[in-house]
Amino acid sequence: MLSARAAAASQSHAASLWKRGGGDAGGGSGCTSCMEVRRRAASVAVRAAPPKRVEAVAMESAAETAHSDKEVALTDGAADEDGPPEEELPVTPWAFSVASGYTLLRDPHHNKGLAFSEKERDAHYLRGLLPPAVVSQELQVKKIMHDLRQYKVPLQRYVAMMDLQERNERLFYKLLIDNVEELLPVVYTPTVGEACQKYGSIFRRPQGLYVSLRDKGKVLEVLRNWPERNIQVIVVTDGERILGLGDLGCQGMGIPVGKLSLYTALGGVRPSACLPITIDVGTNNEKLLNDEFYIGIRQRRATGEEYHELMEEFMDAVKHIYGEKVLIQFEDFANHNAFDLLAKYSKSHLVFNDDIQGTASVVLAGLLSSLKVVGGTLAEHTYLFLGAGEAGTGIAELIALEISKQTNAPIEECRKKIWLVDSKGLIVNSRKDSLQPFKKSWAHEHEPLTTLLDAVESIKPTVLIGTSGVGRTFTKEVVEAMASFNERPIIFSLSNPTSHSECTAEEAYNWTQGRAVFASGSPFDPVEYNGKTYVPGQSNNAYIFPGFGLGVVISGATRVHEDMLLAASETLAEQATQENFDKGSIFPPFTNIRKISAQIAASVAAKAYELGLATRLPRPRDLEKYAESCMYTPIYRSYR
Repeated sequence: MLSARAAAASQSHAASLWKRGGGDAGGGSGCTSCMEVRRRAASVAVRAAPPKRVEAVAMESAAETAHSDKEVALTDGAADEDGPPEEELPVTPWAFSVASGYTLLRDPHHNKGLAFSEKERDAHYLRGLLPPAVVSQELQVKKIMHDLRQYKVPLQRYVAMMDLQERNERLFYKLLIDNVEELLPVVYTPTVGEACQKYGSIFRRPQGLYVSLRDKGKVLEVLRNWPERNIQVIVVTDGERILGLGDLGCQGMGIPVGKLSLYTALGGVRPSACLPITIDVGTNNEKLLNDEFYIGIRQRRATGEEYHELMEEFMDAVKHIYGEKVLIQFEDFANHNAFDLLAKYSKSHLVFNDDIQGTASVVLAGLLSSLKVVGGTLAEHTYLFLGAGEAGTGIAELIALEISKQTNAPIEECRKKIWLVDSKGLIVNSRKDSLQPFKKSWAHEHEPLTTLLDAVESIKPTVLIGTSGVGRTFTKEVVEAMASFNERPIIFSLSNPTSHSECTAEEAYNWTQGRAVFASGSPFDPVEYNGKTYVPGQSNNAYIFPGFGLGVVISGATRVHEDMLLAASETLAEQATQENFDKGSIFPPFTNIRKISAQIAASVAAKAYELGLATRLPRPRDLEKYAESCMYTPIYRSYR
């Protein structure tokens, strides 16, 4: 057995190899000898622990090392139970903390609460630190669900869920996976919107990483403060356009935290591989600037060169620390920055904008699914949007791309089937000189119209899509007009949260005599009309981005291509069944979301390989099975 001094020397040598490039901080393959050195260093570190505690720790360390050996060989369809294979194995110091019972109970990554067995309590010095009862994880889930249902206010459930995540990570994800339909509105829309508005008041423990203007010039140092190095997915926001709630500044952190919870629960990406980040450049929200509980910089929002210099430093630092295979998801940036950032960094980084591309992908899936109900092809329908921002133009472009793919027609011709209405009315050629660049492609030849009702009556669309962020804009007159010339009008009311939805499910079904094919952004309760119960579909981005991210990760993709988004849409559309259509829904139930995410991941990965963007070689024989094998599972591990 090596001495403690020798152990320290071995660890120092492994660390020096890491710094000199023996391991690729971005998830590169790393040489086998370097990985072996790091495994030995981890093993030696355990042996150097106090003799009394060696046995309890070393057995778990050996198990971890066995898992690591398995991961090294994962190129052909098998993966560790906790998620996608790590391409290198940094020294993991948590083995030291497992030896301390008190520390273990306060480590959310390894704490099991009352589920620690009698043997584990003895081995890890937990006697007396827990009540005598030993319970199963299933009973823990039952108890917490009972507690959550006692709360009448959704925000109280959100706070309770966040507390659980900070206390017992695996139990949090087990709870969310097993009760996804009930808890998705709690950790995601619509409750997360209220949570962001009140984030300063409910703030307890920091989640994620905050990069502010005060960190300019040292963003790389800030990123190095994050304890994990094998990051695979980053969700970042600057808080300027949170859902339909506007500028919430630093308090927008609730969005990256919530999104990444779904990456793990629905897409199976390991929690330790996820990093939520908020870029704090100030806020123009006067209420927050005057709120004593506000947690961000108290200044007006930075713009122009100052803003873009910080973003460029951040993007460069991410690539330097984590490499080019980390997926950076832009979330809730305002229009004037969102399009510029996506265009600028899509050529040099693996980037994805959920508001532009993720929303578009799930809505396209809903439209493809709707065709099974209303008939016809995508090219045979006419589309009218209320809202011409990130979501509206992003959806419109993806529809046009899919029509072009199906018909081989030029994309410019396909765009002519799609019309957009913004705050000034129908977007037409006569307005082209005054339009923002991302709207110009949608300016068609038509007389100017100022109201949505006029546009509906003139264009006679078969599909009406709302992305305006303004509630109740699909009035009774508008919906009845849609129903007057469509046997089955397709109406998507997509704005979040529920209060900003263009119309409710009940209004859509009542005003069309139950004939509407309806979907919303936030969830609505089932609606009864003429003795029939309709279960409205939710066009929720959570159908797409977790599986999309998993597909990018397992293929080692280096860029996002539009064909990968189309593949995700087509795969999701295939999951809706006649049983769903009979109930009024064009989307499959969220109870099957892990299976759906695996199928989406396989389709996205296959497209990445086809386009030559995948770097994980050789390609697994069965991508769907490989995706499933890579998915994180929150079942407790046995500590010996």
